[in-house]
Amino acid sequence: MTEATLSITNPDEILTLFGPRDQHLRKLRRLFDVRITQRDGRIRISGEGEEDVQRATRTLEKLRHLSRQKGELSPGDIDVAACEEGAIVVGTGKGLGHSTDEIDIQHAGRRIKPRTPGQDEYVKAIRAHDLTFATGPAGCGKTYLAVATAVEALRAGSIRKIVLVRPAVEAGESLGFLPGDLRAKLNPYLRPLMDALGEMVDYDQARNLMEQDVIEVIPLAYMRGRTLNDAFIILDEAQNTTVAQMKMFLTRMGERSKMVVSGDATQQDLPRGVTSGLRDAIRRLGKINAIGIVKLQASDIVRHRLVQKIVEAYEDLEQRQQNSAHGDQSERR
Repeated sequence: MTEATLSITNPDEILTLFGPRDQHLRKLRRLFDVRITQRDGRIRISGEGEEDVQRATRTLEKLRHLSRQKGELSPGDIDVAACEEGAIVVGTGKGLGHSTDEIDIQHAGRRIKPRTPGQDEYVKAIRAHDLTFATGPAGCGKTYLAVATAVEALRAGSIRKIVLVRPAVEAGESLGFLPGDLRAKLNPYLRPLMDALGEMVDYDQARNLMEQDVIEVIPLAYMRGRTLNDAFIILDEAQNTTVAQMKMFLTRMGERSKMVVSGDATQQDLPRGVTSGLRDAIRRLGKINAIGIVKLQASDIVRHRLVQKIVEAYEDLEQRQQNSAHGDQSERR
């Protein structure tokens, strides 16, 4: 048995290092196969392998230094520091092949796993970043995989609440006045998120979680003025947000929260001349290293085989029209 110790006398520093409900501590124990305990201002790292103990100790030292700089630590910080010491961490892209582990939704009848390299990259980005943007055509799993990783995080205890958000924008046609109360009026807009959730959580359980406010499905307008801590927040159909709405949404993120923003830039239903908040946000924030940005392709579509051919046909026509327009402009010059 090999052992090492670190001296930390500040209780707040220990809380930051170990994470909420010791989630950072549990991850480090699992990654390095060591025991980590704390008593009287001393952290004790022990294990059968000397190298494992040394790597875990170096990782803790890095995280202590980082916590002093930032005042907090995110799950992504733990992953990066552990990977630098050779740990194999799902979600960082280091030490992995082409396939991410299954998404553990703890549902006996469902096995969820990325089915394409693009989907694999998407799940890794979500796990490694507190904020992830994803764009791509219909059917490539943007919503489904985001909801699955949210359920996984809830089951693991790393978050306390799932918030599913969608802008209430009609898809190119006016539906008029819908009958019923507010919930009935909003149901058509929020139904896709509920469909994805329904494949991962039993109906009765999902209803109970919603009644307990553990799972919340709301239109984007209801996010204003809120701060969400310990939450996994998903914004679906984000191409239909305005710039102001996107800024409002992104600034709702609280402590120990994670956000996924997804959309299909080719299916925008905003009024003509209105800039998409999704496009604008990716352009503004794309150079921030702590933010994940994934662009899924037609090859990532996992619906009926015809869907991929349909998307490709539309993209080909749009590309030819753009090339023709550029050619006409060149001739006029």
